[in-house]
Amino acid sequence: MEQKSGPDSAPEGEREEGEPEVKKRRLLCVEFASVASCDAAVAQCYLAENDWEMERALDSYFEPAVEESALKSHLETASEPEPWMETRPSSGADASLPKSRLSLRSVDLTKEETSDSTSSKTSTSENVQQEDGSMFSFITWNIDGLDLNNLPERARGVCSYLTLYSPDVVFLQEVIPPYAAYLKKKASSYEIITGREEGYFTAIMLKKSRLKFKSQEIIPFPNTKMMRNLLCVHVSVSGNELCLMTSHLESTKGHAKERMNQLKMVLKKMQEAPESATVIFAGDTNLRDHEVSKCGGLPSNTLDVWEFLGKPKHCQYTWDTQMNSNLGIAATCKLRFDRIFFRAAAEGGHIIPRSLDLLGLEKLDCGRFPSDHWGLLCTLDLIL
Repeated sequence: MEQKSGPDSAPEGEREEGEPEVKKRRLLCVEFASVASCDAAVAQCYLAENDWEMERALDSYFEPAVEESALKSHLETASEPEPWMETRPSSGADASLPKSRLSLRSVDLTKEETSDSTSSKTSTSENVQQEDGSMFSFITWNIDGLDLNNLPERARGVCSYLTLYSPDVVFLQEVIPPYAAYLKKKASSYEIITGREEGYFTAIMLKKSRLKFKSQEIIPFPNTKMMRNLLCVHVSVSGNELCLMTSHLESTKGHAKERMNQLKMVLKKMQEAPESATVIFAGDTNLRDHEVSKCGGLPSNTLDVWEFLGKPKHCQYTWDTQMNSNLGIAATCKLRFDRIFFRAAAEGGHIIPRSLDLLGLEKLDCGRFPSDHWGLLCTLDLIL
């Protein structure tokens, strides 16, 4: 397993110097793992859940896992499938849908906000971000909420990454109602907008302290067979207008035609956004490169961020059955399903993509990864 883009590995020196709080947390993870004789991913989960306080985290780790028996009991008495659930094709990233919903156990995703700014416990990196406004970051991740196996542990894994990096925006795909309810309850420092309320859907999380929400809209895909749509949210950050978009385009090879039609709708919507706004689309596109070419490629004013940054090899594949064993697929499939498209504002130069990394590369204590997809962490320079 390549570790260089995971949260517990050492990235470039420049990022270490610029993000002292992240470096401190990585060291805490190493220390916790040494004491508890566990892997770094588990250490990160427990530390994040306990506000990065070592003693509390260790106490929590060594407490009897009473909740596990409760979860098993819940699964054994699971109800019949709900009407919205169907069977997905067994090939590719589309294994069977779960037969029941699962309530997630409580996990602290963010520290509680206080009215007294001097007593609030915000991270050093977040304070720097708010003071000079020079960096903007977001995560996009298909969290595979449709897979109920080890869902609480996997949710904790996803949440620990959000806590560690404290992104300004989070784009999520394959969210289910219990997951959305959990996030809305625990992620008090984020405003959460969802693409629908039932079944499975996308969501965009906005850091309240950084972004000003303006409006939202949902554009339906008229011919989808998988309840897919395009979620758009209009915000402003440090005086810059942003149009944020996410979607989960139609899955599997057999639905390539519909997927390409959906891509055309996404690109058209990006072009229709106000010229004064920077447009960012991030999501699970399920696209193959030849499908993008068949659609005529991206408009001249729209970038594929991975390509713009020089096609870095370490984050080329976001769905990799050779490295990710969650689906138990014997065949090796390496695809760049998760993509980021970027259209600069007409004035240009105010927001510039800077780096891209994969998230979720470490197995959790349950023996599985947080999702069958890797997440993407993107940072951008914000020029005032």
